Amino acid sequence: MIEDFVRAFAQTFSSPLRRILLKTAALSALLLLVLGVIMQTLISRMISLPQPFEMALAIATGLGLIAGAIYLMGPISSLTAALFLDEVAAEVERTDFPADPPGRALPMAQALVLSAKFFGLVLLVNFIALLLLLVPGVNLVAFFVANGFLLGREFFELAAMRFRSVEEARKLRRENAVRVFLAGLMIAGIVIVPVLNFITPVLATAFMVRVHKRLGPTREIMAPGR
Repeated sequence: MIEDFVRAFAQTFSSPLRRILLKTAALSALLLLVLGVIMQTLISRMISLPQPFEMALAIATGLGLIAGAIYLMGPISSLTAALFLDEVAAEVERTDFPADPPGRALPMAQALVLSAKFFGLVLLVNFIALLLLLVPGVNLVAFFVANGFLLGREFFELAAMRFRSVEEARKLRRENAVRVFLAGLMIAGIVIVPVLNFITPVLATAFMVRVHKRLGPTREIMAPGR
């Protein structure tokens, strides 16, 4: 698994995936900016202070949002994944598994719905983890465990659904829960690194395609509802 992670990391910066990486990074930055503006506006409207305290509050809020970006990258990665999943997965399948049948692209509407659901869930869990910031040790553990489980679950299932029905993908994930969770922890380790965490959607997809492939032969299917 470690070798697959290293290969996925290297491939993330390769020429074929670099264009997608730039797109996901730009989109993630835009989403962070929008969320930051919304939070800054809400705080300024809820709290009214005289100068210079208002300026101090704005600076403190800005710094807080920069720190909070670490917690937001997990949810944002889950949201942007749907847009570029199939391009990344197809490149990994072509380069590393050329003898296997290629996967089938998820319908964009289905991929967006699945990613939106995960976005809400990951956002909620990370908000709870943020509230635990004042509890020594608990916050970091909660962050890694929650994001390891949720990001591993999402990216594995999205990769598996290129070859399997939704039910089959979830069944395979449950049968290999420990392996998927450990892979998710490796992704969570990238999420916590500022700036580097912008590669999460591409890296996680490239990695989980490999994790899925290692679990056994895949086949191209025409599943109900696909």
